[in-house]
Amino acid sequence: MLSVPEVLSRTLALMSPVGHEVIALTAARGRVLARDVVARRTQPPFPASAMDGYAVRDGEAMPGAGFTVVGEAAAGVPFAGVVQPGQCVRIFTGGVVPEGLDRVIIQEDVTRDGGRITLSDTLDAQKYVRRAGLDFTDGDTLLSAPRRLSPENIALIAAAGVPFVTVHRRPRVALLATGDELVLPGEAAPPGSIVSSNNFGLAALIEGLGAEAEILPIAADTVESLRELATMGAQADLFVTLGGASVGDHDLIRPALADAGLDLDLYKIAMRPGKPFMAGRLGGTPMLGLPGNPVSAMVCGRLFVAPAVEALSGLPPSPAERHRAVLGTPLGKNGPREHYMRARVERVDGMLVCTPFDSQDSSRLAILSEANALAIRPVSAPAAEAGEAIDVLMLR
Repeated sequence: MLSVPEVLSRTLALMSPVGHEVIALTAARGRVLARDVVARRTQPPFPASAMDGYAVRDGEAMPGAGFTVVGEAAAGVPFAGVVQPGQCVRIFTGGVVPEGLDRVIIQEDVTRDGGRITLSDTLDAQKYVRRAGLDFTDGDTLLSAPRRLSPENIALIAAAGVPFVTVHRRPRVALLATGDELVLPGEAAPPGSIVSSNNFGLAALIEGLGAEAEILPIAADTVESLRELATMGAQADLFVTLGGASVGDHDLIRPALADAGLDLDLYKIAMRPGKPFMAGRLGGTPMLGLPGNPVSAMVCGRLFVAPAVEALSGLPPSPAERHRAVLGTPLGKNGPREHYMRARVERVDGMLVCTPFDSQDSSRLAILSEANALAIRPVSAPAAEAGEAIDVLMLR
């Protein structure tokens, strides 16, 4: 069996970023930038006041000095005249500082009497003028690709006068649940059947990463059904099967897809839950085969499907981020497979404390739903006491 890092490395090697498209900035949140963003304007485009007050020449700004107010500069309405020595302009935040003036005296430091102001005996030392180009200038590279665009990124792009961005297309991921026992939520459930859940959970995970998930019809446990639906799945950017990846008489994914042209790259991982995992290519499409067990499928989704989707989206390949925590309870020794234990992580006195659930039965989705982290136990890890450090993968 292969280690988790080796499986992830080989899985990511199967992924190539999908193509580009140009979209409006209003649709860009969460998309992955494919080309650098270059400013089309200077920001601010003029010397601007940072406060409400009076614009003066810095050399004339002495405690107790007096000035004649000759006009006003509001945001979007510049003062059009010429300011002579001994004169000033009433200015508001965002207003253009008139030519020749280079300081704003905040209104709290001024006494006004009609058309005259007198500066106070103690003046704020700051000039409160934002120079032109303080934030960026026309032609600056503001954002380098690739990156997932945040609301703050989008605000910056808009300020730079850029209405459209080039992003990677949303990867399309086809999900195929397999098994004669499966029914869809809300359907009549005959004796011996179970409700299909993995495809819905994985679809939510995939769409949360900005990709498109397509849930295919459930495949029956026949080679013919699997081949037919695999043809549909191979039209996507990534084809993910759920179930049928083990070695039982009804586990037909490998033989069925081998006949359809599957080039299998790896099979079986030294981890729990999630041992029966496969990866390869079906035609030109990357294919991942996940276990049918609900918790196993979701854990493999976090470890392998999510990084694969991000690599397809154009982001640098990387494993799921780990954090350090201390155990809130002792744990026994681990066996020959890396163990991903459902756990609760809480911050106590500034420290992350991880408490794995008592039951780790891999069929119990209710515990996975309640967990906010996976505690990671290395292969053959010795027993650990409360307070010892452990790696965790946060789920939310």
